[in-house]
Amino acid sequence: MSAELESKKQIVRDELEKLKYEFKVELPKRISEAREYGDLKENAEYHAARERQSFVQARIAQLTDQLNKLNDINITDISEDKVGYGSTVTVVDLDLDDEIVFTFVSSNEVNPSEGKISVSSPIGAAMQNKTAGDVVEVVIPAGKRKYLVKKITTIHGNELVHEG
Repeated sequence: MSAELESKKQIVRDELEKLKYEFKVELPKRISEAREYGDLKENAEYHAARERQSFVQARIAQLTDQLNKLNDINITDISEDKVGYGSTVTVVDLDLDDEIVFTFVSSNEVNPSEGKISVSSPIGAAMQNKTAGDVVEVVIPAGKRKYLVKKITTIHGNELVHEG
């Protein structure tokens, strides 16, 4: 089992535990206290607590789904020498001569501003199973891009570098 994958699971479990406590203990208490203020139509505390309750419930469902997906990942099925889930990949945009770093994550973990993109995104799908030194052509909304895979660090911790 990859330490990175286990770490992700633990982060999700920790947030899930806090939210479940808030949902089952803290929010019912806040809602009960807010009810005592009287008229619920104009009771801001009551409405804020109910809104937070809805948000927390949705987030719990989202995190439970994410944890289930992480539990379904079989680390032995992920290539040790090619791009796949959990890989951090350094590429060179051959048209712009820019170096870009992507980390391929599940759809729940996507955060483009941190370079975290989904393995099912156009770039993720095109890079799947590529290795250092490969040139990958990707069709994105901005047009076609050609990337040289310069370096890969797999979820297993293996590092592959294209010397060139």
